[in-house]
Amino acid sequence: MASASTFRKRGIVALAGLSAAVLALTGCSSSADDENTGDEAIIVGTTDKVTTLDPAGSYDNGSLAVQTQVFPYLLNTDYQSTEVVPDLAETAEFTSPTEYTVTLPEGLKWANGNDLTSSDVKFSFDRQVAIADPNGASSLLYNLESVETPDDTTVVFHLISENDQVFPLILTSFPGAIVDEESFSADAITPDEDIVAANAFGGPYSITSWDFNQLVAFEANPEYQGLLAAPKTSEVNLQYFDESSNLKLAVQEGDIDVAYRSLSTTDIADLRENDAVKVLDGPGGEIRYIVFNFNTQPFGATTPEADPAKALAVRQAVADLIDRDALSEQVYQGTYSPLYSFVPEGFAGATESLKPLYGDGDGGPDADKAAATLEAAGITEPVELALQYSNDHYGPSSADEYALIKDQLESTGLFTVTLQTTEWVQYSKDRTSDVYPAYQLGWFPDYSDADNYLTPFFLTENFLGNHYENQEVNDLILQQATTVDPAERTALIEQIQDAVAGDLSTVPYLQGTQIAVVGSDIAGAEDTLDASFKFRYAALSKG
Repeated sequence: MASASTFRKRGIVALAGLSAAVLALTGCSSSADDENTGDEAIIVGTTDKVTTLDPAGSYDNGSLAVQTQVFPYLLNTDYQSTEVVPDLAETAEFTSPTEYTVTLPEGLKWANGNDLTSSDVKFSFDRQVAIADPNGASSLLYNLESVETPDDTTVVFHLISENDQVFPLILTSFPGAIVDEESFSADAITPDEDIVAANAFGGPYSITSWDFNQLVAFEANPEYQGLLAAPKTSEVNLQYFDESSNLKLAVQEGDIDVAYRSLSTTDIADLRENDAVKVLDGPGGEIRYIVFNFNTQPFGATTPEADPAKALAVRQAVADLIDRDALSEQVYQGTYSPLYSFVPEGFAGATESLKPLYGDGDGGPDADKAAATLEAAGITEPVELALQYSNDHYGPSSADEYALIKDQLESTGLFTVTLQTTEWVQYSKDRTSDVYPAYQLGWFPDYSDADNYLTPFFLTENFLGNHYENQEVNDLILQQATTVDPAERTALIEQIQDAVAGDLSTVPYLQGTQIAVVGSDIAGAEDTLDASFKFRYAALSKG
């Protein structure tokens, strides 16, 4: 298993090898009948929450944790690999600069017995675009013009711009999940219960029981044909915990076999000393950041005192005052490291664009600079800032994290901060409805490329829905996605970070690694704790 340091040394190689002429991927599928699966069920525990089982309505790690087990993807990455290869697909290639053609094996079936054909693929992408749910990932399909199905096993994606280096990666991520057109609505989010009742699954597992954010029962899907080998364990149960302390106790006492997201820093340190469990560290990629809503933040566009210059000064002052080292050490005991840009360390094109611009110029805070920034903008009274965080989605340390951020801002006399917290299911709805002027988010990458830290955040039509718009940034993002030369693409990625650093629609401050805790008799977690950032139950075995 690659450690975080190994991951950083190795880096992430962008898909620079894709060309407009051809990207030919040929894979061999495996079947759930290829090998026997274990008889003893594995119990996985988490504090993460599902927003919805429907891939068109979610863009969060808790939902993906379930979806990646039960829905098929045309392309994917194998365990411990960042190479994009066929999964459900038999072949995938660029057949012209704006055409990406995928072929499917014949005879594919959904778990419910329905035929799985190219029509399902077209349906899946068409409904993502049609629904365009604010909490979904349809914004990643910005370069998709249309989907054509010449026959039952052929899919042609017609792209708007040529030489798209990112589109194959997007097919491995949230909007790439294929769904059964006979079971899902074409223009609305399908209720979880309806999906489960229809047994509308095509991944390594099916769901046999669904108690929303309480318990999910998975069973190996005999119809699965894809990249991964057949599940090593035929039954997996996913149990949800409201408190991370209870999650820690459950894995420590052997009541569950795997704890994956999220334990407190002190709990992880304690479990490292426990011989009954193994604490596993996976590649980094998670980031923490504050999002500003450009309409409702102090001096935002829809506030009575709207003033773009003052609004920018507020964001700049926050960036001047954040003490990343204190957050890293005092809250997370070094398990998270300071982050000074939008693309984290380990990805091609990562910079430290924020460091020279804000604070003391060397990564530390600077209250005098923040005061001068506010005064120059004509702000003479303490800024009243409502700051929201999730009390259940990003682990138990979020309360300490935001209490410290509040103190960092208020101790200068420049801000009066009102902290508020909301559970994730409601939080994910409120944040896209202009309820929060400034709020906490974390990011778990969909695919191993710097683009995944830029496109979802900074395109005009972005996942954050925070009303940020910069046409230059928008155009640069589109340009880097279609730049074939790796050096040129890296330079563009660096330029984008510099431009966004001046706007500060978000303020990133920490980067973390993946951690899983497993019983001493559990194998396979090391394989799936990889740079795909998908924890895939098919790798797990017990005994």
